[in-house]
Amino acid sequence: MAPAIPGFEYERVPVADGVSLNTAVGGSGPAIVLLHGFPQTHLMWRHVAADLAADHTVICPDLRGYGASDKPAETDGDTYSKRTMAADTVALARALGHERFALAGHDRGALVAFRAGLDHPETITHLACLDVLPTLDMWDVMHGVTAAVGFHLYLMAQPPGLPEQLIAGSPDAFFGHFLDLWANDPEAIPAEVRAAYLAACRDAVPSIVADYRASAGVDVEHDQADRAAGRRLTMPVTVLQQDWGAALGYDAAAVWRAWAADLHHATVTCGHFMAEEAPADIAKALRDLLTR
Repeated sequence: MAPAIPGFEYERVPVADGVSLNTAVGGSGPAIVLLHGFPQTHLMWRHVAADLAADHTVICPDLRGYGASDKPAETDGDTYSKRTMAADTVALARALGHERFALAGHDRGALVAFRAGLDHPETITHLACLDVLPTLDMWDVMHGVTAAVGFHLYLMAQPPGLPEQLIAGSPDAFFGHFLDLWANDPEAIPAEVRAAYLAACRDAVPSIVADYRASAGVDVEHDQADRAAGRRLTMPVTVLQQDWGAALGYDAAAVWRAWAADLHHATVTCGHFMAEEAPADIAKALRDLLTR
C-alpha cells in the first residue's frame, strides 16, 4: 500500500467537470488547506498536518495532475493554470463544508495558493507560501548562468512533445535529481516516501509538464494583469524561503512586499523540502500566521 498520513481519512472530491482530487482530511476546528510542491504529493505535509490536526481541520489534496488526483489532458493553457488549480482548491474546501479557510502551499502549491489569494480574497483568511516567488517575479530574477539552477523551468516551458519525451525516457533519474539536490537532510524523505513520490511522478509526466508550461505562459499573463491593476494580497501572509535572494542577487522580501501589505518574510536554513526537514518549525510558523 502507498504511504498515507496516519489518522487521516481519504476521499476523492469532485472539484470540476471530470476532475476529482485525492484528499486526506484530519482533525477538527477551523480549516487549513495544505498544497504540496514538486516532485511530491500531499504526503510532504504528513508531519505538519498531524501537528495542526490537534486543533484544526486539515485538508491535504494532491493537486490536479499529481499523485492520485485526476490528470486531465492539456487542451490549452488554462487546463493547468494556477487560476484553474486555485479554483479547484476553493471548490474542494467548499465541498467539505468550508466557505472560508487558511491556505498554505509549498513550491508549485505555493503558486496555486498565491493565485487563490488574489482571485478569492473573500475566501482565503490567511496565506503561507513556502520557497517560491510569484511566477512573474520568478522569471524576472532568472538570468545569466545563475538561471542554470532552474533548468527544469525552461525545459518544461517548451511546446508539447519534446519535454514529455525526454523526461519519460528516464523519469526516476529526472525527478530523483531534485529530491536529492534540494534536500539538506536526505533522511527527511525516507525510502518508502521517496519511492511513492517517484511512482507518482512517473505516472504523471504529461500533466506535470503541463503545469510548468502554464507557468511560462498564462500564469505570467495573470500576474501581469494583477500587477497592472494594482491588486495585492489582502490577508495576512507568511513567506518562508531559502536565501535565494542572496544566491541570485535580488531582495526576496521586497519582491513579496510588492504583493502583500501584511507580510511576515523569513529565510530558513533547512533545505527546500522544509515541511519534511523542519516540520516543527513550519507548524509553528503556520500557527503564528493563524493568530494574526
